[in-house]
Amino acid sequence: MQDLNFRKKRRTPGQKPRRQMKGKKLRFDDRRKKLYFEKKKGRKRAVSIRRAFLFLFQAVLVCAAAVLLVVFFGYRVSNAGDSMSPALKNGDVVLVNRLIYQIKGPARGDIIVFRPGGNENTHYSIKRVVGLPGETVQIIDGSVYIDGEEAERDIYAADIEYAGTAEEPVELGEDEYFVIGDNTGVSDDSRTEDVGNVRVEDICGEAWFVANFGEDFGFIRD
Repeated sequence: MQDLNFRKKRRTPGQKPRRQMKGKKLRFDDRRKKLYFEKKKGRKRAVSIRRAFLFLFQAVLVCAAAVLLVVFFGYRVSNAGDSMSPALKNGDVVLVNRLIYQIKGPARGDIIVFRPGGNENTHYSIKRVVGLPGETVQIIDGSVYIDGEEAERDIYAADIEYAGTAEEPVELGEDEYFVIGDNTGVSDDSRTEDVGNVRVEDICGEAWFVANFGEDFGFIRD
């Protein structure tokens, strides 16, 4: 009988190695490519998540810095009544920027906080600036006229039914402002003798941020 040799045959010099099965090699290559693309996709997802968290952190940091700046250099007041609706609601806690008017004077359309008549015993009043120092303000047929020309509608609400003292021309001094509440029907403002023209020395600052948490939290919408 012929001897059976189960030992692995040695390759003689010059003999070509056996070819590996192509199917196994392809399957191995496919698995390696799949693993590579999965790792690449995972890295991209991680980068996107880091960027989103970084953006959120920066936004929170900016808001916190702005609030802290006003808390330390400004103060808070509570809005009483609906005279500034819809911009402000009754009971809204408003942050006041008292530094801004140290740099520049109030502009038309600004929402300012002031003490009517400079009386320290009265509640803070919040109104919108309509007339500037040196101007002449008058309300004719529900519209505001400044120096004889109709003012832009974006600085006051629709037709003003009550003209008050502005039924006749109101001349503002060099340190006086004419203010009106957005909800003109229920607002005590420069149209009434109790409030009258607002002197610059009685202005406490600009109302700019609603601090009570809820749907109105954030910068005051003009």
